[in-house]
Amino acid sequence: MKIIVLVKHVPDAQFDRHLTGEGYTTDRDESILSELDEYALEAALQLAEARGGSKAGNQVIALSMGPSGAVNAIKKALQIGATEGVHLTDGALAGSDAAATSLALAAAIRHLGSDAPVDLVLTGMASTDGETSLVPAQLAERLDMPQVTFASSLEVDGGRLTARRDADTSSETVEAPLPAVVSVTDQINEPRYPNFKGIIAAKRKSITTLSLADIGVDPAQVGHAGSWTSVLSAEERPPRTAGTIITDEGDAGIKLVDFLAAQKLL
Repeated sequence: MKIIVLVKHVPDAQFDRHLTGEGYTTDRDESILSELDEYALEAALQLAEARGGSKAGNQVIALSMGPSGAVNAIKKALQIGATEGVHLTDGALAGSDAAATSLALAAAIRHLGSDAPVDLVLTGMASTDGETSLVPAQLAERLDMPQVTFASSLEVDGGRLTARRDADTSSETVEAPLPAVVSVTDQINEPRYPNFKGIIAAKRKSITTLSLADIGVDPAQVGHAGSWTSVLSAEERPPRTAGTIITDEGDAGIKLVDFLAAQKLL
């Protein structure tokens, strides 16, 4: 199988997030591999290993789009077990929204499938920065592939996949032919950690760098110019104010109800 896993370099949740530049884009100085993408990577590795791994010709390609720092997300994916990495980077990509991002990634996936067809594209259920969950569906549309979103389990048998999607009160099982685009939830597995052997092995794995010219995308189609949305203004979140303290003098319940009603929570 040839599986492409999208991995994103996102701001570390341990630190405050900041916007920068005229387009109010996210400052990514303190960034890591998106935690939710690790579940997609683990799902890909399990599918590949069940078929004999890389020795049997199975590929798990970690693809990331972003500035130079995004290569660190790819390196982490290689340490975890991906067989190779691809970094799509170009100055014109800066400021791309979900639509422009999916356009560029779709072109990159088509480029990677020019030598041998791609069987499966896996993503996390959302990025931990934008949290839009838009890119997987847009990718499927641009690639003309079936899509399965929010998969809590995933199996592939021959040329078909079977996935379970869990809702609050029910679950459904869906099937789709390959190739397909699938986003997985954080319930699908328990991602593995890079071990010493994986870290050493990653140093010998290749990372291919692609530009917009390499994948045949006009710079005007991406970045701020090609985005469907834009941020017109932004400001720092106001500091948190002191909460309301209710002293129980026998009427705390009434005071609490009055407070909730005033906040229109009742």
